[in-house]
Amino acid sequence: MTPMSDDGISLRELDPRDRYKLLCGVVVPRPIALVTTLDENGAVNAAPFSFFNVFSESPALIVLGLQHKPDHSPKDTTRNIHRDGEFVVHMVDEALSVAMNDCAVDFPSGDSEVAATGLATLPSVDVKVPRLAAAPFALECRRQVVLNFSPDRELLVGEVLRVHAREGLVDEVNMYVDLDAYRPIGRMFGNLYTTQRDVFSLTRESHAQWRTRQDAKELRDA
Repeated sequence: MTPMSDDGISLRELDPRDRYKLLCGVVVPRPIALVTTLDENGAVNAAPFSFFNVFSESPALIVLGLQHKPDHSPKDTTRNIHRDGEFVVHMVDEALSVAMNDCAVDFPSGDSEVAATGLATLPSVDVKVPRLAAAPFALECRRQVVLNFSPDRELLVGEVLRVHAREGLVDEVNMYVDLDAYRPIGRMFGNLYTTQRDVFSLTRESHAQWRTRQDAKELRDA
């Protein structure tokens, strides 16, 4: 392995494919959004995205990185959102992982990944795009803004209008999510994914608590 220089790696000097490989290997694990949209004929399109995260709670916003085809034309999800402004983001758990990966197959444009994989759908409430019955969580979303950064990349900001949760996943009194029942997966790089079973807790302290702990440590070390 070649050691990295003290100057680091200049991304502007890297080939785009190498940039992608490096960033995807460094920023891990990433949550996966399995996004459904409707095409112009009413077919349900589904595609996974790992350039994705929650952005804000007030307003409730998510961000999604949209990639174009090699000829710079928009993919089905991007085209559908441009036209209708509505989509549903589904979180992916262990049980949904294989179907999510099947939805990444390069089906011909116009073919429904949902129909091809046999995924059942349920009606949404605030958007016309159906949601996937098998998903642990489904976020009904509406486009807020799309920012173009290159012929190949767009950043979509969407408002989350409604969240659907599988029974038993959310304590609606405290809005706590049962992680053991949820069992989400994360995107690594290449063909690698990760489960989220091995977790640990760190308590965020106030400055006074931190100072007290540091003072105690200094007394022990003296």
